[in-house]
Amino acid sequence: MAFFSKLKDRLFKSSSKLEQGLDAIVEEGADSAADQVAETLAHSPAVSPEQPAPAPVPDLAPEPQPEPETKPAPAPAPAPAAKPAPAPEPEKKAPGLLGRLMGRGTADEPRRALDDDMLEQLEELLIAADMGVDTALRVTANLAEGRMGKRVSSREIKELLAQEVARIMEPVAKPLPIYAKRPQVVLVVGVNGSGKTTTIGKLASQFKGAGKKVVIAAGDTFRAAAVEQLQVWGERAGVPVLTAPEGSDPASLAFDAMTKAQEEGADLLMIDTAGRLQNRADLMEELAKIVRVIRKKDETAPHNTLLVLDATTGQNALSQVGTFRQLADVSGLVMTKLDGTAKGGVLVALADKFGLPIHAIGVGEQIDDLAPFDPEEFAAALTGLEKS
Repeated sequence: MAFFSKLKDRLFKSSSKLEQGLDAIVEEGADSAADQVAETLAHSPAVSPEQPAPAPVPDLAPEPQPEPETKPAPAPAPAPAAKPAPAPEPEKKAPGLLGRLMGRGTADEPRRALDDDMLEQLEELLIAADMGVDTALRVTANLAEGRMGKRVSSREIKELLAQEVARIMEPVAKPLPIYAKRPQVVLVVGVNGSGKTTTIGKLASQFKGAGKKVVIAAGDTFRAAAVEQLQVWGERAGVPVLTAPEGSDPASLAFDAMTKAQEEGADLLMIDTAGRLQNRADLMEELAKIVRVIRKKDETAPHNTLLVLDATTGQNALSQVGTFRQLADVSGLVMTKLDGTAKGGVLVALADKFGLPIHAIGVGEQIDDLAPFDPEEFAAALTGLEKS
């Protein structure tokens, strides 16, 4: 639960946006209902049930009647012994018309009838959170099934929304598989600035902490900063990082790293790659060459091709997945920087559209800020719910 607390705290931009939007949608509809009731009551005859209209006065006065004969009053019977009276139960007032329409008879929370207008507002809110048009329509349709016309609170809408998000995410929530094959080659791809280098360092450190022997190849030989960053993570984790002079052939470095990993009996070889999408042809050839070269050592390599995505790019993440699936055989995703965006819904859109495994998500720079993806925790954090 520690990572969930961190995820919920740091996913505040997404959860706050959805939470505030859902509250506003429900309260707006509830206020409209209250206004309509108030207007109806204002134009209705003001007849109070406690003060009935007086009976009509007859036209003729009544005839005088003789006075009754007075008789002495009988002596009062002796009073029975007094018994202690039970404590009166508090009077239970039924909610008034306005209270019933507002749904506040049992709880002080506004409610609104789930209708077409409300569904349209929900769709717009989810699209604004980068859930995508198709996914937003599917989520709201499932949410409304069997509930149209029923009065719902914002809390209930959040719970229903979290259930739908978790249902979509459940099939793709899979940790990075570990095979008996040694070394298991993990090719890591993604655009520059997506958090790719940091993700490699964190994964390597976590696998090393789990008792795995890891080797890193700094294959983005065109960016000195990427190489230096991997070296820092390698020193921190106690994992060797193989480098080559700036501008060297990445495929040659990958071949040397494969040789070293085999000689040292490493469990995992993680290969960083360049992320320059400005010229897809060059990048495609570079990735294809790396694959050809490492297959000279192991014809089944790479065993995983991990795509790292930056959540702050929003819908661009969808186009990046499409591009890298053409450039490389992407087998799984890692989403980083979920703490820096109000559009965390893009992860739902990715799961719904591509169905690729989501191995991990990141919400910060520390090593424990990258964790296996949990769909229920993510859905609860996204919608601002507390997770039991």
